[in-house]
Amino acid sequence: MSGHLRVVRSDAPLRPHDHIDFEFEEERVLRFNDPRRFGSVHWRTHAVLEHPLLVNLGVEPLSDAFDGTYLYERSRQRSAAVKNFIMDAHTVVGVGNIYANEALFLARIRPTTIAGSISRLRYDRLADAIKLILQRAIDAGGTTLRDFVGYDGKPGYFALQLDVYGRAGKACVHCGRNLKGIVLGQRQTVYCSNCQRR
Repeated sequence: MSGHLRVVRSDAPLRPHDHIDFEFEEERVLRFNDPRRFGSVHWRTHAVLEHPLLVNLGVEPLSDAFDGTYLYERSRQRSAAVKNFIMDAHTVVGVGNIYANEALFLARIRPTTIAGSISRLRYDRLADAIKLILQRAIDAGGTTLRDFVGYDGKPGYFALQLDVYGRAGKACVHCGRNLKGIVLGQRQTVYCSNCQRR
């Protein structure tokens, strides 16, 4: 996602897409910038998780509640492709397109596989892969492809570790065959047809 929060002096000139300032002492503000307008700000005086935009969200992927059993149970009777299933915020939050591609590659699951057809054991591998990929991305400061910067204004370096995303037509890092690129759920999807079996 694009957009960011940054701490600046209260007299710092506004940039395009700066929308809200939260004022603090010592002439500092926390400034919210959101060029694509995906974000929102809500003032709540009670139970934040009861807000209509949050109440139906899935679990946090780095929490103990997220594991293979959770994915397996949520996927029963689901006919969606597994990539779309794990990117659905009603299933799990925070698994965006890049991280879904990378986690499915690490777990060796083809993105087009029907979610309800995947075994519990394979979901164990996928949950572990999602956690690992997200932690690697956090450790690298995120994934800068265009304009993303972290809280410190520096780009994220996880893009340097990508095995499949953005590499359609290039050699698989494991087997050397060319990676395939398709559009799935209106998102770029890259996988290895040899390493990622149904």
